[in-house]
Amino acid sequence: MLEHDSDAKEELKRADHLLYVTLKYTKNIDVIKNTIKRLINACDFAILDIMEYLKAKKKIKEISLMPTTRAEEAKKYLKKIDLIEFIDFYLLLKKVDRAEYTKKEEFKKNVRLVVMDENEESFEINIEKLYEFFEKTKEFVKYVEENYK
Repeated sequence: MLEHDSDAKEELKRADHLLYVTLKYTKNIDVIKNTIKRLINACDFAILDIMEYLKAKKKIKEISLMPTTRAEEAKKYLKKIDLIEFIDFYLLLKKVDRAEYTKKEEFKKNVRLVVMDENEESFEINIEKLYEFFEKTKEFVKYVEENYK
């Protein structure tokens, strides 16, 4: 069943390389942004697998073309706490990707992406936080792989 599982794993491989190789040497905000985009893509593929599972089980008739709508529908039809947490995490990544941002200590050891949310509150993403996001995304892809075959 999982048609997009390999796509999600490919995105994780790319994010892994960005994190452990590229970011290590460049300490650049663009690498952080690209890594977040790769994590979002991996989550998109995992959510697409969930939607195809729901369609195969005849819980939905068609799969939305909008990624955020797919995530909300998955949350609505599958009320599992683990899945809801993962989808909330995915929506956070989407919000971070779309938000306005500034750079701190670019090209230095403590490079940080400072994201401003709609309430004008700042949220910093440093390398350690990015590693946490990566691990959480790997957990999400694995969770989908194990539970929605």
